[in-house]
Amino acid sequence: MLSGRHGAARRWSVVLALVAVLAALPALIGTLPVSDSGRSAAELRAAALASDDVAFSGYAESAGGLALPVSDQLPGLADLVSDRTTMRVWWRGSEDNRVDVVTASGETDVHRDAGGSWTWEYESDRVTRTERTPLALPQPPDLLPATLGRRLLSEAAGDELSRTPPARIAGRDALGLRVVPSAGASSVARVDLWVDAATGLPLKVQVFGEHAANPALDTRFLDLDVHRPAAGVVAFTPPPGATVAGNPENDVLDEADRRLRPVDLPGVLAGLPRRTIEGAPDAVGLYGRGVTLLAVVPVPPRFAGDLRSAAAQSPGAVDDELGVRLAAGPVGIMVVGSPGGPSYVLTGTVTVPALEDAARALPDLRRAG
Repeated sequence: MLSGRHGAARRWSVVLALVAVLAALPALIGTLPVSDSGRSAAELRAAALASDDVAFSGYAESAGGLALPVSDQLPGLADLVSDRTTMRVWWRGSEDNRVDVVTASGETDVHRDAGGSWTWEYESDRVTRTERTPLALPQPPDLLPATLGRRLLSEAAGDELSRTPPARIAGRDALGLRVVPSAGASSVARVDLWVDAATGLPLKVQVFGEHAANPALDTRFLDLDVHRPAAGVVAFTPPPGATVAGNPENDVLDEADRRLRPVDLPGVLAGLPRRTIEGAPDAVGLYGRGVTLLAVVPVPPRFAGDLRSAAAQSPGAVDDELGVRLAAGPVGIMVVGSPGGPSYVLTGTVTVPALEDAARALPDLRRAG
């Protein structure tokens, strides 16, 4: 009898050992030795930018720590950059893809096509159409490591790039790449990326603010299959009976566009040169390059007042005669203007002192310098 009990205990110990091994497999896969091909940082950047036509499917996860004071006006944007987002993706191309956001309370599917995107909230059977515009709010596909990685590398200069050790991401060999912005106004300390050795796809992206031990944004693939998904999986037609509407979050941009007036913005703000976006309103000023960008937008007084009130309540916000400004990780936000005068929102990956310098150089605020 004792021998029987001993045999049973031994068998259970084997079962438990097998369970432990199975549970540890993802971690063990992640620690397998990775071969570093010896490619230069410039070669990795080129490979990542050339991966735009690589089709794939898989799972990705994005974790953001940006507590933006826009939850009342733009709740979707606030959730996207301040929470953990789990995404199932089918990618045939930049204008032909589907990203499902899965949460504990339900599922929201985003289908992109050449004209814009469809967003289907499964539980409420609500469909939202967002037309493609030069200025658009971020959506879940924009936070995929492949999409975000290419965006952050697109304007990186050679002297801002360096190699870092390789890693195993989603079961694939990934080569490390780092971007350290050279602009003095930048609030981003570095961007760490891991690029798939075989395809050039960025598999993991981490954005770090100044003096931060943890990334302000961390997006990575958990599983990846490099094959072209079927067209039927990506295509979307609103189901019968679904409520179909325009995107309410873009009303903020549409209203600003309708009510903007030409403003003689400076050619340089906070040491960053002005640039243009084809199709964007002339009154919108965009400054900088690559990881370091500053946007200056004249906005309707009502929106400016709402945002200023929300920003003033944020921890660490400074509110004085110059305006309200704060830092949400590496993202700086400032609202300036007086009753009856022009109102501006300044935001970007710049420091708060850089925002202050830019605000003082605006046409209606030069007297504050």
